[in-house]
Amino acid sequence: MKPLRREGASAVASRVDHAALFAATPSPYLVLGPDLVIVDVNRAYLAATGRTRQDLLGRHIFVAFPDNPADPDADGVENLRASLHRVLVTGRSDTMALQKYDIPVMGRPGIFEERWWSPVNTPVVDPEGQVTYIIHRVEDVTAFVKEYRAAHPDGVGRAGVSKETQALEAELYARARELQRLNEELRQAHTREREVAVILQEAMLHAPDLAHHRDIAVRYLPATGSLNVCGDWYDVVDIAPDRLAVAVGDVIGHGLEAAAVMGMLRSALSAAIRALERPAQALEVLGLYARSVEGALGTTAVKAVIDMRSRLITYSSAGHPPPVLVHPDGSRELLDQATDPPLGARPQHVPRPQVSVPYKPGDTLVLYTDGLIERRDQDIDVGLTQLADTLCEFVHLGTEELADTVLARLGVASGGRDDVALIVVRL
Repeated sequence: MKPLRREGASAVASRVDHAALFAATPSPYLVLGPDLVIVDVNRAYLAATGRTRQDLLGRHIFVAFPDNPADPDADGVENLRASLHRVLVTGRSDTMALQKYDIPVMGRPGIFEERWWSPVNTPVVDPEGQVTYIIHRVEDVTAFVKEYRAAHPDGVGRAGVSKETQALEAELYARARELQRLNEELRQAHTREREVAVILQEAMLHAPDLAHHRDIAVRYLPATGSLNVCGDWYDVVDIAPDRLAVAVGDVIGHGLEAAAVMGMLRSALSAAIRALERPAQALEVLGLYARSVEGALGTTAVKAVIDMRSRLITYSSAGHPPPVLVHPDGSRELLDQATDPPLGARPQHVPRPQVSVPYKPGDTLVLYTDGLIERRDQDIDVGLTQLADTLCEFVHLGTEELADTVLARLGVASGGRDDVALIVVRL
């Protein structure tokens, strides 16, 4: 007898017919493109709406399911459109309140059937974080109302509808409208809070000297789900007559407290490099200062000074991922020879290392924070290699295009689990 052979998960998954699974799913599902045109539908949805695939595929959802013109209070289209728009903008699922959304009766033009639904709209995103499809899942709760009516045939009011049923319908609808109103108020409050956070972030990351350099691109992306102010930073400083200092740093934590610490450390390092002009000494001063700032210990940072006359990059790192120097021929080198522990890691002051490397015109220097390359399910070296490979492949691009390409290739164009700071300098 031959021994039984167990297949791996990947082998089993490769044989799964996902189209058949989708078609057989018991909950009603509709798949929309970003233009809200129906691209797929399962059998449960067809059964719930009395449609065929030919009735729906290729049609805009609001052409297939318009508002009931006989109901002056109909707002199903308005509410669903707003939900779908939120999914497209945020890339996140949106659960709607209970909706009264009548649907046209097939074969009877102008006639609508009263229906109640509980909808959830879920995005499907590509590797770049763009929404490619929206899965519109609904649960039809109309049967509950019909069963209630059948169980209570007596009563006065609408023909065949008891007072109890009318009261139940009114309460359900009132609760749904109230929940919808509260959700909208919460969204508006979140939007206002986010706008304030964005203004604060822009003020703290303002780098006046950046305006003098067209070949430098900077990016900052907050961690997904947090306020738009966190602990990562970038800075660009001119040092007369012909040197340029660039830096990135990462304070432990997120939110306003980390942002406050970030603002103090960033300002201190910016002042130190102007006075001392040597990256190692500037980081030594920052380390001493960090001991007096609550929440600053453990911060990582890297500072590089570019001397445009001697064509040297002098750098020092406090526990930070190494900058990458990319050459026009696609070769690269990691600037990892002057790395020391994060700020405050040593109990006593120790001079920090510093190294200088030559560069040639056309080279590209890239500094970043670990949110760009670190993932929970992989070694950080994998992300670092992916970053370096991407830079080498697209080094011919301008700095702005290269920065966007890097974010997209590493899957954080729309934000990630951690915030990201990035500087791309064309030398």
